[in-house]
Amino acid sequence: MPLHNKVALVTGASRGIGAEIAKQLSAEGACIFLAAHDSDEALMGIAQQCRQQTPSAQIAHGRFDFLENDASIGVVRAAMEAFGRIDILVNNAAIRVRRPFGEFSAEEFDQVVAVNLRAPFLISQAVVPIMKVNGAGRIIHIASQMGSVAEQNLALYGLTKAALIHLTMSMAFELASENIMVNAVSPGPTMTEYNVERTSQHPDYMAHKLAYLPTGRYCRPDEIAEVVRFLATTRASNIQGHNLVVDGGYIIH
Repeated sequence: MPLHNKVALVTGASRGIGAEIAKQLSAEGACIFLAAHDSDEALMGIAQQCRQQTPSAQIAHGRFDFLENDASIGVVRAAMEAFGRIDILVNNAAIRVRRPFGEFSAEEFDQVVAVNLRAPFLISQAVVPIMKVNGAGRIIHIASQMGSVAEQNLALYGLTKAALIHLTMSMAFELASENIMVNAVSPGPTMTEYNVERTSQHPDYMAHKLAYLPTGRYCRPDEIAEVVRFLATTRASNIQGHNLVVDGGYIIH
């Protein structure tokens, strides 16, 4: 178990990609701190799934609203109180607002930037001193293919994800000398709860997406989590500042 005695903090961990990341990292031996804005029941459900899969799993959790200024510091403090160290940070929490450009409100702009960009920025800043003391660390930002290509009605979401990809490169450049690996994973269309519901209500939307996918299908959340697991466990320690796109070939044409 390559992550035995390591601690992973995963945000947005109560469902979808975040939940799968938590389960895969716990299966590799990591202690997991689950953070999300959902109910305690949702978080406890994921914690139970981790323990069912890996009986020795050590899981703690907490509810945090990353719209609040102090939540980013609070989640790091809570993880440290639970386990005393943080070796892996996965910034997965995100929100999206779909609007034609010109119809976004200032409040929506502030909310999406707060969760998708400010929170991972501040959480990372709070975690880096801990990782420096540990002598190493892994930080993985969950970006999006929409940070690399344009999509109708998603200008604001794509803006934050593009900025997160740039943050990945900047952090990687500055932190490599501290043995802290920083990379991003950019999922393409993925069958999360959000997309399952959306495609059931708008089957034409799924047909439109599938037309751009050379593989002919959406990704599964566990496939995204598998890439995160690789970045968290690999001994190939020269992978730095990379944005690994997992999108079934969406952006290659």
